[in-house]
Amino acid sequence: MSATAPTTVLTARRRGQLHRRSLHLAYATAGYNMLEGIVAIAAGAAASSTALIGFGLDSFIEVSSALVVIWQFRSRVPEARERLALRLIAVSFFALAAWIGVDAVRSLLGQGEAAPSTVGIGIAAVSVVVMPLLVWAKRRTGRELGSATVVADSTQTLLCTYLSAILLIGLGLNALLGWAWADPIAGLVIAAVAVREGIEAWRGEQCDDCALPAAAQTEAPDRGCTDACCTSDEESRT
Repeated sequence: MSATAPTTVLTARRRGQLHRRSLHLAYATAGYNMLEGIVAIAAGAAASSTALIGFGLDSFIEVSSALVVIWQFRSRVPEARERLALRLIAVSFFALAAWIGVDAVRSLLGQGEAAPSTVGIGIAAVSVVVMPLLVWAKRRTGRELGSATVVADSTQTLLCTYLSAILLIGLGLNALLGWAWADPIAGLVIAAVAVREGIEAWRGEQCDDCALPAAAQTEAPDRGCTDACCTSDEESRT
């Protein structure tokens, strides 16, 4: 999870366009996930499904990540808020990992088997389609802008995609085969990934060079991004 330095110098106009796009994507993410969270928690409560309730809470954590991006890019100099924004996103990763981990262990211990949920399967299926589109748009915007925060937020959305797929599989197996243990096992894997991404976001505090203001890029266009956070596009996908 790394932002890369722009390969070309961004004009002030283009930088402004990317800032606005980042805001619009964050607003779209916050709106969708708020609705998703409400539906998932309501369906989870009706079916006594800890997986669905956990998915709904993850949606609200995704909203918090989007709000961090909104807070950053409503500043006149968003780059000045990069470090704190990354740490706030890292905290949301840790919170997500903690919830999923505790919920998965409780499920494995047999506390509260979920009843089949048609609504839950439906919201998970929709999210599997919507979330990858948001991930693609955020990552493309973040890389061109050189914003570690936007790329970190795209990774949070990618985790939500994984959770949607795992929830869909878990609810499907529970409904078709009665395998209640499948979802918590997969949840533990996602929790481990969330911890790793949280650590990387926290360490991304040294990514200041990845999001140089336009003026700085104009004055020193040959200045490379020497921090560990600034790697090739191939590495940033891992």
